[in-house]
Amino acid sequence: MCGIAGWVDYERDLTAERAIALAMTRTMALRGPDDEGLWMDTHVALGHRRLAVIDVAGGVQPMTEGPATIVYSGEAYNFRELRRELEGRGRRFRTRSDTEVVLQAYLEWGADAVERLNGMYAFAVWDQRTEELLLVRDRMGIKPLYYAPTPHGVLFGSEPKAILANPLFTARIDDDGLAELLTNAKTPGHGIFRGMHEVVPGHMVTVSRDGVADRLYWALTAREHTDDVPATVGRVRELLEDIVERQLISDVPLCTLLSGGLDSSALTALADRALGAGTVRSFSVDFTDETGGFVPDEMRDTADAPYVHDVAKHVGSDHTDVILGNDQLASPQVMEAVLRARDLPGMGDMDSSLYLLFAEIRKHSTVALSGESADEVFGGYRWFHDPAAVAADNFPWAGMALVQEGELLDHGLRERTRAYVQDRYHEALAEVPHLPDADPMERRMREICYLHLTRMVRLLLDRKDRMSMAVGLEVRVPFCDHRLVEYVFNTPWSYKTYDGREKSLLRGAVADVLPDSVLERRKSPYPATQNPGYERAIRARFEEVLADPSAPIRHYLDVGAVRTALSRPIGHVSLQRDRVQLERILALSDWLTTYQPERV
Repeated sequence: MCGIAGWVDYERDLTAERAIALAMTRTMALRGPDDEGLWMDTHVALGHRRLAVIDVAGGVQPMTEGPATIVYSGEAYNFRELRRELEGRGRRFRTRSDTEVVLQAYLEWGADAVERLNGMYAFAVWDQRTEELLLVRDRMGIKPLYYAPTPHGVLFGSEPKAILANPLFTARIDDDGLAELLTNAKTPGHGIFRGMHEVVPGHMVTVSRDGVADRLYWALTAREHTDDVPATVGRVRELLEDIVERQLISDVPLCTLLSGGLDSSALTALADRALGAGTVRSFSVDFTDETGGFVPDEMRDTADAPYVHDVAKHVGSDHTDVILGNDQLASPQVMEAVLRARDLPGMGDMDSSLYLLFAEIRKHSTVALSGESADEVFGGYRWFHDPAAVAADNFPWAGMALVQEGELLDHGLRERTRAYVQDRYHEALAEVPHLPDADPMERRMREICYLHLTRMVRLLLDRKDRMSMAVGLEVRVPFCDHRLVEYVFNTPWSYKTYDGREKSLLRGAVADVLPDSVLERRKSPYPATQNPGYERAIRARFEEVLADPSAPIRHYLDVGAVRTALSRPIGHVSLQRDRVQLERILALSDWLTTYQPERV
């Protein structure tokens, strides 16, 4: 994995700015606890923090070969095949690392080399021949990469904090940035801070003396699907087996994240088969309880634990339950760590629990496989199957958005944010590739799938990346393999629901490796604590914020509505509306107080 940072300035001798370049690099220390490197030339500084996973001894960075130097984060899962091809073309290698393969591929094919990569990656290459910097991000946006143009070059980093560490950049936020924070519709390329951008997934950015140029190298396209249902199910299984086998490559301990749902259970079972029966290690998360047990709510029909244990027993995994308490979830130290990991407001206990789970896993493993994105790929969320949500002139998950969960925010801010979301929704619809003569239902469901694969999934991938890398854990997401995404995207919606249920293609593809209990289980999202003690802790912290007249969040609140919400009884429902709003607004308050962005 790793973290990267850098600076290009065509009007400045950056060799005199080593201290700043090093400070930018060291903001990535948690992403790369194993090593640090900094390479500098007159107009460029490239920094790297390493989490050693492949070729622990040989994959040191920055890495130079001939006229090119690279800083690289991620994994190229097909690096062995690429290496053989490059060796056949006369390239010689000094290490066993995938970083060197990517660098040699660049020297052989230039920027077009990225089209040959299968994996999750974000990297920068400086070419001394042209004095140009190439920034590249993987197709699905698994690995983050931010940049900020300057008058004479660019600043970049795996996370905003690398750019914020350079005095050339000032943290500012405008109306669009604030609206972006308050929604669950991630706009491609938007960096939240004014003047900061993300490299769009599937894009590359070239920085030269002429400025900054963006180029697309991959996007979802519409193709006619010719396989019947049995052949499609078979192809999904074939792809999954190949993907899992590739993503098990590691020179350090590896495990799976297991929730007892279809997605994580499928990966755990396939990983166990690939590694050899009974050799996979798995981890799950659960919460202490003071109310007598799990209570079904509007999102979750069943608790995870029984299904987790069914799968662990079925595959014979070496399993660990990580049990978290209120004191951990609501800890100010944990909330601070989550905020610093994200550089942005987070998702309350959804972030805290993930951070704490990953911290525990990191004591035993350095790499974990996750079922993230299967719901977006195969159509798992409940709103995929809700006619009202499908027909709505909005993102189908719009009910999850902070500004639409109640009336706690200032009325003017709510209205501006709703208008912003509508604009972004219609922009997204205009991108969707369609087949000619598709019937209205198939056309609409293609749109719904596209919105999830290009907007919603990127929020979840960002969350998983930040929480895992904050503790030096590499999380891989097999369901984001672009071959699988392309194939399933172009299967008819009727195939995705051929058995009358959600995620039919995935269920059919892995039916032989899972216990019946999991195959019959209805979709259940990532767990949230139901312990009312957590909500009491959140309310207490919110009261402290309201008591501070100088708190910047007060400018964005309907204080009367907030006080009404705080006066209501604490509910024993994990997605209780007030609690979700309060913890999200508290996260925004902490961000405004800590980062103090200028309002523009």
